[in-house]
Amino acid sequence: MQSGVSVGLEAVIVAVTDEVPRVLTVTDEEPTLPSGPLDPIVDQTLDRALRRWVLDQAGLSLGYVEQLYTFGDRNRDPRSRIDGVRMLSIAYLALVREEQLSAGAAWLDWYDFLPWEDHREGAPSLIKEEIAPVLVSWGGATRDALESALRQERIQIAFGLAGAPWDPVRVLERYELMYEVGLLEEAHRDGAVEPGVVPIDSLAMALDHRRIVATALERVRGKLSYRPVVFEMLGRTFTLRQLQSLAESLAGSRLHTQNFRRLVDRGGLVEGTGAQAKTGGRPAELFSFRREVLIERPRPGVGLPGLR
Repeated sequence: MQSGVSVGLEAVIVAVTDEVPRVLTVTDEEPTLPSGPLDPIVDQTLDRALRRWVLDQAGLSLGYVEQLYTFGDRNRDPRSRIDGVRMLSIAYLALVREEQLSAGAAWLDWYDFLPWEDHREGAPSLIKEEIAPVLVSWGGATRDALESALRQERIQIAFGLAGAPWDPVRVLERYELMYEVGLLEEAHRDGAVEPGVVPIDSLAMALDHRRIVATALERVRGKLSYRPVVFEMLGRTFTLRQLQSLAESLAGSRLHTQNFRRLVDRGGLVEGTGAQAKTGGRPAELFSFRREVLIERPRPGVGLPGLR
């Protein structure tokens, strides 16, 4: 048996079209993130290697990317069980506007992978009907009173149950909890749960790529409060309604319109162009992003004001 470490690169590339957040995937038996191994001789930097793989697999040239996280759990790749090589993956995040992809690649709805995260029309029924009962049962399935209390607390905080508020940013915490309990197909595929728990109806991914996607969503939601990430996904001009809808699609929650516009105005994030959007209804002013705010303020984000 061989041994050693193999370094790979994964890309979570996100776009929002018609209020639907989408993640770029490549065709396989299961949806897979664009990825490939690092060539220590050919690839001068990790960044260039990532761009090479994305261009080759999806036909997409990336602009700004940022390193997300390094994933290296033992046996996260089935091949490591055979050859003994530890598989490390360095994941990157890119926010883009949706473009045509090459054959074999596709944009898929982010919330098909994480349906419990979309609260724009209220809490999804699957939380109350399918997720919560299994979690509550698991929380009480121990004779250790302290362990049971800690489990129940973890469940309440993660999913906003029993009077606890829903926190949109706890994405990875919810994913890890559902994996541990056996509510995700990947847990059964990995042999990580006892028989009896049925995974919920959601779109699984190859390897641990859905965990990587959950990590990326948590990063994006966290950055809404201190980085102007939404503007990277808009055109040069936009209406305030379009800006808010984009922020809501990423947050998975509706925002209080007056509070949102007040925050955008006070933060100096946008400026009027003097032009108006052509719509079927009342004309709406077009705005553009004020890049000067990057110098004026250390944390220029749109935030999550007045979640509804």
